[in-house]
Amino acid sequence: MFKRFRWHVRRIRKQFGGRVLRPLIVASAVVVVLGAVAVTLTERSVTFGDFWRSLSWAASTVLKADDISYVSTPWGLTVHWTLTLFGVAMLAAVTGAIVGFVIDFLVKEGQGMGATEYEGHIVICGWNATARDLVGELLTDAYGMKVVLLHETDKNPAGEGVYLVNGDPTNEEDLERAGIRRASAAIVCPTDPSDAADMRTLLIVLAIESYAPGVRTVVEVNNPRHLPHFERTKVDEVLITSRLASRLLARTAMYPGLGSLVTDIVSGGEGSELYRVLLPDDYVGLDIDDLSARLRREHHATLMAVVRDGKTYTNPGSEFRLEKRDEAVVVAVSLGTLAPLTSSRVVRVEMDR
Repeated sequence: MFKRFRWHVRRIRKQFGGRVLRPLIVASAVVVVLGAVAVTLTERSVTFGDFWRSLSWAASTVLKADDISYVSTPWGLTVHWTLTLFGVAMLAAVTGAIVGFVIDFLVKEGQGMGATEYEGHIVICGWNATARDLVGELLTDAYGMKVVLLHETDKNPAGEGVYLVNGDPTNEEDLERAGIRRASAAIVCPTDPSDAADMRTLLIVLAIESYAPGVRTVVEVNNPRHLPHFERTKVDEVLITSRLASRLLARTAMYPGLGSLVTDIVSGGEGSELYRVLLPDDYVGLDIDDLSARLRREHHATLMAVVRDGKTYTNPGSEFRLEKRDEAVVVAVSLGTLAPLTSSRVVRVEMDR
């Protein structure tokens, strides 16, 4: 909350300073100096010492720490009450500006016009049924992920726990408000099942890759025929939900129980889940059988695949031996001392290579 408040301070500082604070300071200085000159000419001798005392008295009067005994003539009393009324008006102006700032902060935050200062979060661009289920999975993950939704809407469809940025995912300013450069990953979801939505998704991917090339991008595509267009970009992963669903349905029809098994593995919350982990250096040199046994013994994890230099080896042979910086895809209830390899860590590991 403090970080977002700080962003709002920066955002309206120009407006507040240029339209309220600066004119108020200039007007106050002019009124105080004129009041000091008037009191010096009507109440005191024209010397530097008397002018300085009159200047201090005028400033104190504006701030309501006045001394009415300093003046005695009608002209002096007139100056005194003029400065007092000006002080009241100045206080009202400052109070109004502060109230306006607070209201602006609350309203803009509620409408998604603020900016996040998260780091290592996931940015979801676009909203559909997949995004709705995706948010549920991310928020129930055991390791917790901060989620930002970048979507053109006045009301947060994701509900509590997700920070809304009301904006256009193809706009650099809105991407910056979503903290895309500090994010661990960006997930782009088409807003509807049309081909036009895929083309807009392509534009969003190009905008993200251009503005924040270090962010891992995962894209949902409606039409499989559009896959070559996305492969020409630098997108990290493309998922065609209809193809995934059809293949899972086919396998479930042939082999009963596979559907519920896969659903349980990829779902967050209770039960076993899929994790990608960076294997410790003391695992180097182990063969697959030793690795499987060690993961099972030390972490109650079942080995699914090994990832090396971005290539996934599923069910490798017994002659396969681990090298430094190899990663493993495992199924486990909890990883124990191992930590999941998040998207941000994946990027750093690949850069180290």
